[in-house]
Amino acid sequence: MKTMTCRQLGGACDTEIGGETADEMIKAQDRHLREAVRGGDATHADAHEQMKNRWKHPKKAMGWYRDTKKSFAALP
Repeated sequence: MKTMTCRQLGGACDTEIGGETADEMIKAQDRHLREAVRGGDATHADAHEQMKNRWKHPKKAMGWYRDTKKSFAALP
């Protein structure tokens, strides 16, 4: 399993997010953002909005996705 922080994935904190694949990590980050905002954590609101709107702009979203997969692959 590899880990990245919420901040490394575009979030607002240093909570470690883990996954066996980049896709698992991205899904875990999405869950983390939703839970943080539901819990009243306003610091995650911007990242949560970006996550929700990510796929409304496919070209930009694919760039983010590729960058995230590259970052994941570079982890030890």
